[in-house]
Amino acid sequence: MPKLKSKSQKSQKSPKQDQNPTPTLTLKERLALKRKANLARKEFTSLLTGALSAGLFLGLILFFVGGIKAAIPGILAVLILSLSYKYPRPALLAFIVYIPFGGTITYYIGNSPILQLAKDAFYVPALIGIWQNCRKQRLPLIPIKSIKPSLYILLGLCLLTLIFINGGQQLNPPDTGFGQKAANDIPIGLGILGFKVFLGYVPLIGCFYYLIRGKKDFLLLTRLQVVLILSCCVLGLIQYLFLLTGICEGTKNAVGSDLFKATLDARCYFGGSLVYSPSQGMIRLPGTFVAPWQWAWFLISSTFFAFATGFADPSIIWRFISLGSLAMVFINAVISGQRIALALVPTCFIILLFLTGQIANLKRFIPIGIGLAIILGIAMVSNPAVVQERLDSFGSRWEASPPQAFIVDQFHENWKGVDGPLGSGLGRATNSARALGKTKLVETYYPKVLYEVGIMGLLGFVVFVTTLTITTFKTYRSIKNRNFRSYGAAMWVFILFISYNTYYYPLDVDPVAVYYWLCAGILFKLPILDKQEKENA
Repeated sequence: MPKLKSKSQKSQKSPKQDQNPTPTLTLKERLALKRKANLARKEFTSLLTGALSAGLFLGLILFFVGGIKAAIPGILAVLILSLSYKYPRPALLAFIVYIPFGGTITYYIGNSPILQLAKDAFYVPALIGIWQNCRKQRLPLIPIKSIKPSLYILLGLCLLTLIFINGGQQLNPPDTGFGQKAANDIPIGLGILGFKVFLGYVPLIGCFYYLIRGKKDFLLLTRLQVVLILSCCVLGLIQYLFLLTGICEGTKNAVGSDLFKATLDARCYFGGSLVYSPSQGMIRLPGTFVAPWQWAWFLISSTFFAFATGFADPSIIWRFISLGSLAMVFINAVISGQRIALALVPTCFIILLFLTGQIANLKRFIPIGIGLAIILGIAMVSNPAVVQERLDSFGSRWEASPPQAFIVDQFHENWKGVDGPLGSGLGRATNSARALGKTKLVETYYPKVLYEVGIMGLLGFVVFVTTLTITTFKTYRSIKNRNFRSYGAAMWVFILFISYNTYYYPLDVDPVAVYYWLCAGILFKLPILDKQEKENA
């Protein structure tokens, strides 16, 4: 007969029952949560009502001054600024969403230079809100101690340039070369805007470090980025099909040199200026961005995000979605007509395979590699003229001006042209600041930094990005969780690539100007998430 359990044995709980007890809330705690939710709802309603009232009042004034195109941005600005300050977390997510669609939104609302800065209506109030919260909790805005000394040195050098160079130019305006002072030249304003472009997004490191509270926030951010990549690439493909089928004409009916110039008049539903002259083998598509080359750098940077999530996301569904977005990046690199995208997207993919160690993960790599190779092959075979034109253009450009020679020439030219060790002034080589004064077009990044902040500022910047690159490398190598480590490796490769890239100036404009610091913020948070996962396990 089976033995009957004693009363004491029956009352004992199994270890599994003791490990995960179901938390229960008392009536007092439930009422407190309900009161808190009601208070939050009232605060939101009150804020929304006040912001909407102020926005409508301002919009009414702007309507009589500049019409409906001035009124709508005014109303939206008041609403966005108010809500972004109060709710910095959603504001930062909205900021990330806005960046790839900013060019399209700008030209639908109205082609105003102010709208180019519209994304900062999300970023700046959110930054102020996070900074104030950090002060209350006695936390540093930039939480990584090892990068602070080099950052402070660089900030000090920029401040010297702003005070002594831009300030000196404000007191004694530069000569235009015809014995007259420059008209409409505001050197201090130029310097402030130039500084914002140069280092204004560095605080994103801290913003996204604090935005990610746990694995759930991390996955939300990385998957959101994948959805944005996929959405933009689908719109880029639609744009190309509209041009191919004649729904949009592009520049194919232009004459003379206009066949080779990107123009806003040829805009095709999304993005801004484009060139589409298939008879001349000339195609430059902007996707959802303002200009074609910004679209090219979006595709390049998207390779890193889609690769990271495709190999590191714990959900197989999201891995497939990420790899689908990566395939769309490859397709758009072919059809966009951007030779730099066609060259760097597959190159970056191969580099990532080796530097992240995923090439050794044969179970994932072989089907992914074969699939992407087939997709890229189909895209190239179905568009042979576009691919041939890109290859011919790439070859002729390389022969006419090899990148290494072009960069050396830019260094030589700006070394001779810079005003002194503190540079010629912040903003003096920043295209987006040209409305505030005379600027010089410098087509490579480090020579541009040399021209603006001089040799001292250039050395300070090199030291800072080198410190950032080394610190992020040590950070990702310290991660034990396989998925987090794989994602961190991809982010580090992106930081390494952008830190020392001087061909053109992606760090000056969207989207790389934001994604670079975003990657650093995510990577620095991964060890904390790794520790949380260990504790949960």
